[in-house]
Amino acid sequence: ATSAMPPAKAGGKEALVLQCEWEVCTYVASKMEEFCEHVAQHLQRHVPGEHRDEVDPLEEFTCLWQECGFCSPESSADLVRHVYFHCYHTKLKQWGLRALQSQSAVSHCQLDFQSRNIIPEIQENFLCLWDYCERSFDNPEWFYRHVEDHSFCSEYKAAGKENHVVLCGWKDCDCTFKGRCKLREHLRSHTQEKVVACPTCGGMFANNTKFFDHIRRQTALDQQRFQCSHCSKRFATERLLRDHMRNHVNHYKCPLCDMTCPLPSSLRNHIRFRHSEERPFKCDYCDYSCKNLIDLRKHLDTHSKEPAYRCEFEACSFTARSLCSIKLHYRKVHEGDSEPRYKCHVCDKCFTRGNNLTVHLRKKHQFKWPSGHPRFRYKEHEDGYMRLQLVRYESVELTEQLL
Repeated sequence: ATSAMPPAKAGGKEALVLQCEWEVCTYVASKMEEFCEHVAQHLQRHVPGEHRDEVDPLEEFTCLWQECGFCSPESSADLVRHVYFHCYHTKLKQWGLRALQSQSAVSHCQLDFQSRNIIPEIQENFLCLWDYCERSFDNPEWFYRHVEDHSFCSEYKAAGKENHVVLCGWKDCDCTFKGRCKLREHLRSHTQEKVVACPTCGGMFANNTKFFDHIRRQTALDQQRFQCSHCSKRFATERLLRDHMRNHVNHYKCPLCDMTCPLPSSLRNHIRFRHSEERPFKCDYCDYSCKNLIDLRKHLDTHSKEPAYRCEFEACSFTARSLCSIKLHYRKVHEGDSEPRYKCHVCDKCFTRGNNLTVHLRKKHQFKWPSGHPRFRYKEHEDGYMRLQLVRYESVELTEQLL
């Protein structure tokens, strides 16, 4: 669950305040290198390996970032990409906070704070399509830095007698620019890189102007009463909301189960992990085999004499060889250390973590979300408890399926 180190160090920017929000962690970093390395340690302890059969599949790929609740039905690789995107998203929210502090005339976002850590689904690794490159990354921060390096190395080409232009080397792109700065801006259209995020609602933007527009539009918020449950956008009429919601509905159905996927590639991954018995990654020390490299690396920890897992609570020195043991220790020793905030709206049972409530709703009350949707959404009520948010999907049928 580790990520490759960055190809280059970003320069010219002051120290950040990067707060880890994994479970009860209070770690703060000032640089992205330190932050991502710290989060990688959470992933190493959380992503299952050799004890896959002993771990509840629902807990197995659940993100423990606060107010997230993402649960991947596919593989641990999906979770790794997702969590590294939280690192990148945390940085963008810091830039957003600083942008607001520099503009006293701009007010703060009025949208739901509970959505600040809801991030888009990342279906595949970040792939560089610069000519003859095709490097792949599971961490968006290192991917965007890598692509920026290409802009520094791109050669100038003569355009007329005295003018020279720099070429975009992205696949099937013939654009040229007078300087490398314009090329770097253009590359964001290929990579979909964002440069700032709203610290209140988590929305991401390509530049500060669009970010400030996002806040200024909220002056007429009382006229935009229909809110999207996926991305927090608001609309003046229910018809406009329905039109928008169609963008969130998945289209590619698995021929072997009810799962639907947004892309053909994610459908192929689903079939490989859920319906195929092929296990091409084999251990050199025993008969173990698995479906991806991350699981194999986790398994290799069992051949080490050192304990692979450590309790994350301060002043607790408990270590264990398996993820199951460390989770059992957490439940027995530390489960009551924090006040339970998540409450079941059916039977009023309370939980300290959102993913525990998710497991409860699915097992005890047989709740399920529509195929292809990765999580339940929880919203804070007037009594201070987080309860299931009964969202409206594109059709009544989907809402009934959720309930």
